[in-house]
Amino acid sequence: MLPYVHRVTKYAPADRDQHGHYSGSEPAVSDHGSVEATYLQAVAAFAEDICVDRLAVREPQIGGFAQFGLELVRAMLRDTGAWCRLEAEGAFAVHVRWDQYLYVGSSRPCEAAPARTRSLGLFPERPDASPYDFASDDPLHEQRPADGDFWARLRWTVSAHRATFLEETYAANASRRHRLTRDNIEAVRAQLTPRAQLSVWPDLLTDVDAAVASLPEEGLVEILWEDQAGRITSTVADDTQFEAVTSQITGTCAAGDVSPATDERRPLFTAVLPDNDGVLRARWQTEPTPSDRDWAFLKTLRRGQVVTGTVTSIASFGVTFVDIGGFTAMINIPELSWRPINHPSDVVSVGQQITAEVLDVDTVRERVPLSLRAVQEDPWPQVAQRIGQVVTGPVTKIVPFGAFVRIEDREDGFEGLVHTSEMDKTTGDTVEVGDALTVKIIDVDLARRRIALSQTQARRSRHEGDRHS
Repeated sequence: MLPYVHRVTKYAPADRDQHGHYSGSEPAVSDHGSVEATYLQAVAAFAEDICVDRLAVREPQIGGFAQFGLELVRAMLRDTGAWCRLEAEGAFAVHVRWDQYLYVGSSRPCEAAPARTRSLGLFPERPDASPYDFASDDPLHEQRPADGDFWARLRWTVSAHRATFLEETYAANASRRHRLTRDNIEAVRAQLTPRAQLSVWPDLLTDVDAAVASLPEEGLVEILWEDQAGRITSTVADDTQFEAVTSQITGTCAAGDVSPATDERRPLFTAVLPDNDGVLRARWQTEPTPSDRDWAFLKTLRRGQVVTGTVTSIASFGVTFVDIGGFTAMINIPELSWRPINHPSDVVSVGQQITAEVLDVDTVRERVPLSLRAVQEDPWPQVAQRIGQVVTGPVTKIVPFGAFVRIEDREDGFEGLVHTSEMDKTTGDTVEVGDALTVKIIDVDLARRRIALSQTQARRSRHEGDRHS
């Protein structure tokens, strides 16, 4: 926001009521002649005062044509559909409001320009600010930049056949669409307009008849189709025009439709192109998609961070899903507990609040694996201290190379393997699940989390104990 703002109008202050509303006879439309020219001269006078000779076009909204420099100001004065902010970043700005209210902002006072403007027959005033100074509608909204993570996600999305075209909006109401394949993403990327807004859309239907059948019964939609050359074209039509459009797209490769209403458009995810130096200066404000919101949240996470969430569901394949601030993270079975479990419900339940550690942040697939056991004390070092102990426990499982025996008197107790070479020859072929075996803990591998047991060494230790007694 620039500190010095002048509002320039052709409307005399005497012709405005106490609320500032104009009540005179001066028309609100441009005369396309001398009055319009005085506005341009006023802008030039302010620019000269502040020593600015170059302006950047910001947030353009073009309807039917594009002109530049003072001609853009002329187009905005004429209310012909063109609109933008003209700025020298941090130094100077020109905004044109409806009814030919022109706002000029500067970083330092303009001394000669106001007098020059009055001599032209216009009325300069000092409002507190320009209504078109940029301010985010949502201070918490952060537009996703089209950076390395974005392009990696786009490549992954295309590979997963979840998107086939990219919409490049280089000005409001003006865009191009690009057919995407695994092989052409970089070529498309190289031809995009700087600071353009990008939207990634789901696949068009290759069954054109099905696409036509899916059109709403009434209302306005934007119908898209892809021709044999891979070009994507669109037209906005209502239900009275569907028949004509249907005949137009017969024989095309694919088709689909999207809502023309900005607040009803649902791309997969969006982004804005940074400048060549990697800085994001474009200021498009769009409704963030669920993926965009997830991306913004993922930026706040880091590996090793401890988070709190609520268990939302347990999948049939065992993965536990946890809501952490609106984002769904996951815990695989091995990360639920240091101890052996049969099912996640042995440890957690839906609706339970838990604290877990972030194992990784995958911004491409938008996945966050968590670990519940990472915030619990690791019991394995204590198990390692039991090497040499002789214990008796139940056989839990028979395998071709031996038997597993539980060495702790609890349902989730640790189990160790009695290898066939360590089995007592007199019982090795007759052991069954549930039998109680006396074994010796001969090794604890902390790296692989494995416990080695011996039935023969347990018997030997017992015999030696009997001799000493």
